[in-house]
Amino acid sequence: MVAPLRQDAGLRGPVELDTHGLSPNGEIHWNLEGEELIVRAIERNEGVLSKHGVLVTKTGDRTGRSPNDKFIVKEEVVEDRIWWGDVNVPTSRDVFENLREKVRNYLNSQPELFVQDVYAGADEKQKLAVRVISENAWHSAFARNMFIRPKKMDLQSFLPEFTILHAPHFLANAEEDGINSEVFVIVCFSEKQVIIGGTRYAGEIKKSIFSIMNYLLPLDGHLPMHCSANVGKDGDCAVFFGLSGTGKTTLSADPQRPLIGDDEHGWNDDGVFNFEGGCYAKMINLSEEDEPEIFATTRMSGTILENVVLDEDGVPDFTDVSLTQNTRGSYPLESIENRVIDSKGGLPKNVVLLTCDAFGVLPPISKLTPEQAAYHFISGYTAKVAGTEIGVFEPLATFSACFGAPFMPMHPSVYADLLSKKVAENNSSCWLLNTGWVAGGFGKSGRIKIKWTRALLNAALNDLFEDVEFVVDERFNFQIPTSCEGVPSDILQPQKSWENKSDYDKTANRLANMFNENFKNFSSGCSDAVLSASPRVIDE
Repeated sequence: MVAPLRQDAGLRGPVELDTHGLSPNGEIHWNLEGEELIVRAIERNEGVLSKHGVLVTKTGDRTGRSPNDKFIVKEEVVEDRIWWGDVNVPTSRDVFENLREKVRNYLNSQPELFVQDVYAGADEKQKLAVRVISENAWHSAFARNMFIRPKKMDLQSFLPEFTILHAPHFLANAEEDGINSEVFVIVCFSEKQVIIGGTRYAGEIKKSIFSIMNYLLPLDGHLPMHCSANVGKDGDCAVFFGLSGTGKTTLSADPQRPLIGDDEHGWNDDGVFNFEGGCYAKMINLSEEDEPEIFATTRMSGTILENVVLDEDGVPDFTDVSLTQNTRGSYPLESIENRVIDSKGGLPKNVVLLTCDAFGVLPPISKLTPEQAAYHFISGYTAKVAGTEIGVFEPLATFSACFGAPFMPMHPSVYADLLSKKVAENNSSCWLLNTGWVAGGFGKSGRIKIKWTRALLNAALNDLFEDVEFVVDERFNFQIPTSCEGVPSDILQPQKSWENKSDYDKTANRLANMFNENFKNFSSGCSDAVLSASPRVIDE
């Protein structure tokens, strides 16, 4: 049966949804523009408008990703390449097909479906054609924000290479369906499909495609990256790796350096290219003073705010975390005036690894050798602090391989080897930038000021450390500059900023042991040169 069609503004894709196993009874909306989708979202009671006309939505109990509900179908086409384990959890083809049939039936029964035909990958040689089919207008608007929007002339011949069947209000039966809960995100590479159900958190849409790109690119010798990227006035490209909350979006949105993208990129033989057509920024404690470009998007039509609380006047209160600390805003790249139009940059001159160290041990900035960069890339360290999660009362070390383990289907050494190879080929400078605590760590000092972090970063990107003296950290063995204009020198070497040297040594040894214990998971696949970058514990 050929699905019914509503042709919206002439921007439809191929009329058949039956190629995806769908035969909907309701109205189908093909490739609606963002503003019309937001109007429909309001009509459908999917959200409200802020005072500034921005859509504000709530995602219910799931206000972040559901890592325990994410699966990959284990089958011959991918079985030997996937790094199976706690992150890449296998499921069977039977489980997938059973749930897919339920999702199809559910979507077929909806009064409306919203379809977006989009691309992942700004480089023509690596772009992936993606079709997102959802029951919600606002999720369709999110997909349109976050992926690359085809030109109108390309839509008539658009052929999806991967399809997402998105049913956020459909709840699975965990016991009957063979999964962990009512939520599921399942990727099947042989069918080139993703099914998502039970969660309204929009990030699952983009992250599922990010995971697929992370599988496909290394097959061609290219590096997928969980990073932001920008370019300087001379065209010099910089990439910023980091886990959530370490500053990827904030630091890449630099008025002096046009933005390529804030989260997901590839590095091929020509340079860096964005996977996305938008940004998905954390909104917690957002201020106009510290992050003016991001703040401005929260007043622009087309932006979608997730789980942001409005005050009585309808103005977003970014300090209110009563729904979640993971408040988010999605907006198209066009909302950032200072951007690279084609979302591509040259070969990176600088590679920056971001961490938020709450222990007060890592220096605000340090220069890394390629081997040290590979070690810290595989480690993917940051720290959670008291109050960010239930049950966290003191700093808690978090390691996420390649700064994005939940989205890396292959063994971390595959990505680390690609990074080392590309850094060596391009003679890129590598830096570790700590956006966390200094002078005693969390509870004894404040988080480093953004203006100091920006001054250190600008010095690194603009070669201002060339004439500065460096000292070598005795545990981690990386180089630390002794001065930087605009930054107090007494915070650059952490051991000098602690009141009690013995306390520093104990904490530093503790963190070094955490690094070494974590790296046992990866040591068998690493070279001696990378292993030599492990920190050493020093007798107190």
